[in-house]
Amino acid sequence: MSIFDHVQNRFARVQQEEMNLQEYLELCRDDPLAYASSAERMLQAIGEPEVIDTAKDPRLSRIFSNKVIRRYPAFAEFYGMEEAIEQIVAYFRHAAQGLEERKQILYLLGPVGGGKSSLAERLKLLMEKVPFYAIKDSPVYESPLGLFSPEEDGELLEKEYGVPRRYLKSVMSPWAAKRLREYGGDISQFRVVRLYPSRLNQIAISKTEPGDENNQDISSLVGKVDIRQLELYSQDDPDAYSFSGGLCRANQGLMEFVEMFKAPIKVLHPLLTATQESNYNPTEGMGAIPFEGVVLAHSNESEWQTFRNNRNNEAFLDRVYIVKVPYCLRVSEEISIYRKLLEHSSLAEAPCAPDTLRMLAQFSVLSRLKEPENSSIYSKMRVYDGENLKDTDPKAKSIQEYRDAAGVDEGMDGLSTRFAFKILSKVFNFDTLEVAANPVHLLYVLEQRLEQEQLPSETFQRYLRFIKEFLAPRYVDFIGKEIQTAYLESYSEYGQNIFDRYVTYADFWIQDQEYRDPETGEFLDRQALNEELEKIEKPAGISNPKDFRHEVVNFVLRARAQNNGMNPSWQSYEKLRGVIEHKMFANTEELLPVISFNAKASSADQKKHEDFVARMVERGYTEKQVRLLSEWYLRVRKSQ
Repeated sequence: MSIFDHVQNRFARVQQEEMNLQEYLELCRDDPLAYASSAERMLQAIGEPEVIDTAKDPRLSRIFSNKVIRRYPAFAEFYGMEEAIEQIVAYFRHAAQGLEERKQILYLLGPVGGGKSSLAERLKLLMEKVPFYAIKDSPVYESPLGLFSPEEDGELLEKEYGVPRRYLKSVMSPWAAKRLREYGGDISQFRVVRLYPSRLNQIAISKTEPGDENNQDISSLVGKVDIRQLELYSQDDPDAYSFSGGLCRANQGLMEFVEMFKAPIKVLHPLLTATQESNYNPTEGMGAIPFEGVVLAHSNESEWQTFRNNRNNEAFLDRVYIVKVPYCLRVSEEISIYRKLLEHSSLAEAPCAPDTLRMLAQFSVLSRLKEPENSSIYSKMRVYDGENLKDTDPKAKSIQEYRDAAGVDEGMDGLSTRFAFKILSKVFNFDTLEVAANPVHLLYVLEQRLEQEQLPSETFQRYLRFIKEFLAPRYVDFIGKEIQTAYLESYSEYGQNIFDRYVTYADFWIQDQEYRDPETGEFLDRQALNEELEKIEKPAGISNPKDFRHEVVNFVLRARAQNNGMNPSWQSYEKLRGVIEHKMFANTEELLPVISFNAKASSADQKKHEDFVARMVERGYTEKQVRLLSEWYLRVRKSQ
C-alpha cells in the first residue's frame, strides 16, 4: 500500500456515518459503546494492562516491594511513571463506573519538564481512538440520549433498548431545543452521526489556555454571541450564538486546560457547574448547554499552592482529583528517557561513549532526591534503582525507609529532564570536528552550565559536590576498568599465568606441602609459598587470605571437574580476577607504552597499541574518544 492510499484510507475511516434515531437506539441495544461516556471510551482506548508479579524479578521486587503491578502498553514510553499512570487510569475507571470521579477535574500537578504536557497529549491521542455518537449538526456534539427525559422516558428506554438510566443525565442544548420546536416535537427528524474525536478539527477535544488577567472572560470556555448573525437572529437565539468555547468543543470528549490556576477565578466558575451538573450556562439568556466530558488540567506547583492557600477557592478545591507527576527518580528509567529523546533526533546514530547517559541520569536523579540521614545520597539513588547494597554499604536502608523519611514531595523539585536534554545537546556538539558524546566532555559542560544557571549558593555547592564526590571519581574507576580490560585482552596469557601460578601455590600451601618449580627446579616451602601468595593478595587488600585461598582452590577444583582437568579462564572467578587486575595495574606505567598515543619504539608496540584502540572501538568508543579518554585517565591517575 502506498503512502497516498494509507492516508486516504485513514481519512475514509474517520468520516461521519449517518443514521436515523431509531437505528441509533437499536445499535445501543447491541453495543454499549454507542452510548458510552468519555471515561468509558478512554478506558477502551487505553486497553488491558500487562500484569507483572514483581516478586519474580529481584530488581523489581526491591523497587515495588513484591507487589503485583500493572503496566499499560498505551503508556509504554512514559518511563518511571507507573504510579502517576495508575492513578490516571484509576480516575477514568472510577468515572466510568459513575462514581464521584466523573464530577471531578483531573489535575496533573508536577514540576516543570516532568512530563505533564506529554501525558496530556497522550490522553488526547487516546481519546481519538474510539468513536462516539452525536446529533447531526449539533454545534456541541451532544448525545442523542439528551433528547429524552430521564424521569419520563428513562424506564422505557432501559426496557426497550437496554440503556441504563444513569446515561440520561444531560440536558438538551438550546440549539436542539430550537430544532425540536421547528420539528413540532417529532424527535424522529433528528439524525445521528458517528464521529471520531479529533484534535485537528476540535471535535470533542479542545485546548484552553489562560489569557491576560485583564481581558480574559468565560467566553473562552462557554462561547459567545456571533455578532455577524445578529442581523438575522435576536441576541438570545441559539443560531446567533457561537459555540466556540473549550467546553462546547470538548463535549463527549476531553478539554485540556493548560496552566489552569493562572487563570482568574471568575473564568473557572463554569467548570464547577459543567463537572458537577453536566451542563453550564452560556453568556446570553439561553438554556443550559450540556457537557459530558472530562476536564484535564495541569500546572506547576507554585500556581497550585497559591490557589490552594486562598480560602475563597474552597468549593473548587473539593472538585479536583490530583495526580502528582514528579520527576523520574530511577536512573535506569531516566536513561531510557534520554534514549527516547535521542531516537527522535538526528543524534540517533551519533556515537555516545559508554557511561555518558548513565552519568547524566545519576546527576539528574541526585538533584531530585532529598538527602537522607545517616546514609549516603548516592547509595539512596542506587537503592531507588533496585540495586541490592546489603554487602557493599551496611548503612544503606530499604527503599521504603528512604521514602518514608523523604515524604510525599520527593521528586517535585531538582533539575528537569529538559535541563538534561540541553546538556546532552551541548555535549554532543562540544567537539567541532565530531558529533559525539563522552563523559569527560559531560563533566566539563555540566560544571560550566551550573555556573551560568545562577543557582542559590547552597544548591550550586550541593550539585558541585555530586560531581566531585560521586561522578568524577567513579568515572575514573570505570574508564580505568575499560582501558585495562581492552589492554588485558591482549595480555590474557599474562593474566592466565598469574592465575595458574596463584592456584598452584595456594593448593600446595593448603596441603602444607613443598612445591618444586618444574622450570627452575627451585623448591618452595610453606613460608616461601605464603610470601609469593601475599605479593598478589596484599596490594588488593585481601583481609583474610586463609579463607580466600580455600575459596579460590575449591572453585578451581569444581571447575576442573567440568573442564577435562583444565584450569578455568583467569577471568571466570570475579574475586580473583579483581586481585589479578590489581596486581597487573598497580603501576600505571605498565599501561603507558600500549595506551599512549605517542610515537612507538617498535613495530610490536605499535601493533599492541592498534589492537588496544580496535578493542576500545568495539566497546563503543570512537578513535578520537579513545585518545581523549586515555589521556584524561593517565593525567588524573598521575595527579592522584
